[in-house]
Amino acid sequence: MRTSRDIRTANRYGVLRQIIASSPTSRQELAAATGLSLATVATLVGELLGLGMITEVGFEDSAGGRPRGLVAVNASGGALIGVDIAETYVHVELFDLALSVLARTEDDVRPGESRPERLVGKVAAAVGSVVAQAGVEAARVLGVGVSMPGQVDRATGVSEYAPNWDHWRDVPLLGLLAEHIAYPLHLDNPLRACAVAELWFGAARGRSDAVVVNLGTGVGAGLVLGGGVHRGVSNSAGEWGHTTLVLDGRPCHCGNHGCVETYVGAPGIMRHLRELSPDSALLHPEDQTATVDALARGVAAGDPLAVQVVRDTARCLGAGIADLVNLLNPEVVVLSSWVAATLGEPLLAEVREAVARHALRRPLAATEIVLSPIPTDPVCLGAATFALEGALQAAGQRGPTATRRTPAPAPAPAPAPARSRTAPPV
Repeated sequence: MRTSRDIRTANRYGVLRQIIASSPTSRQELAAATGLSLATVATLVGELLGLGMITEVGFEDSAGGRPRGLVAVNASGGALIGVDIAETYVHVELFDLALSVLARTEDDVRPGESRPERLVGKVAAAVGSVVAQAGVEAARVLGVGVSMPGQVDRATGVSEYAPNWDHWRDVPLLGLLAEHIAYPLHLDNPLRACAVAELWFGAARGRSDAVVVNLGTGVGAGLVLGGGVHRGVSNSAGEWGHTTLVLDGRPCHCGNHGCVETYVGAPGIMRHLRELSPDSALLHPEDQTATVDALARGVAAGDPLAVQVVRDTARCLGAGIADLVNLLNPEVVVLSSWVAATLGEPLLAEVREAVARHALRRPLAATEIVLSPIPTDPVCLGAATFALEGALQAAGQRGPTATRRTPAPAPAPAPAPARSRTAPPV
């Protein structure tokens, strides 16, 4: 059951999210956008000013009446780190409070390197690297959001089950990371991270109901329902990749057969290519990224085999997405993560055709199907928001008299710049 403190923290987070997305903005606009009263917004803005997360930036031009004061995110008021742990890589990005990338690094996860102790070492080294690259003082880092594939327990920081790694069962991931990383740590799943990224800055922005299809080594669906991320009762919602597409089909790491993931995830795409042409030059048996890259180049060059593999993949993907359209009736379905980004428009066009063959006409007519427009790693971006949410929650637990931080100097109030309604650069 949510307490009044929980509600206040959620409201503070909602107001800050709106300021980040729409800086500069007025308290009146924040009240309209969030549905909170003007008095509540004024109080929350005061708290965020006290935390050094936002700053006053002058007044809105007025044709008459009292000019409205404007606030904007104080980008230099802190730093956030997003960690994307995937089956084949660890990607880490450091952001300012406007969620602009200041530094990034990536390390491959090769076969045999995915055991907890090895992976923790990679993450710790990568976090240290981005902090050093950006030249950020440790005191300015508000927290680290960690995205881990599979089933995770946000409250305990435990990775309960990662289907693609046999030795990952009930791993106390945040506890292990805390031995090497001194910043506050926050754990969740890439499905939630991608959904938040699209909701804040991507194709789901301004939408109440959206599905973000995560296409990588693993496959899943981040869900935005009623304007917020849907987690489910045990933070397990969105495991669409482990729904059955083909009865008694291909074996899946989860223990079942015929899962969506086995046909549209990178290993499934490679398997299909191998079945069609075992000796194809497109196939790089030990390298998912190289194989998907080769397929993308092959499609661009009109290679018949590459075109067939992408078309067959899209047929399976479209049938699965049609189920999501029929079930959830979303405004938009976003194809996200590295496989979708690499195969791009050719995949999208084939998926749209396949969905049209399987989805009911009425929900399909209300649904757009698009590629993610986010130019950076959406999982890192979403994971950074987990750290931001955690920082606001910690500030609320300390109480209003103990939340004042010492941020980098904020710009002095000045006439407001031309106002933009586009998302900040990421």
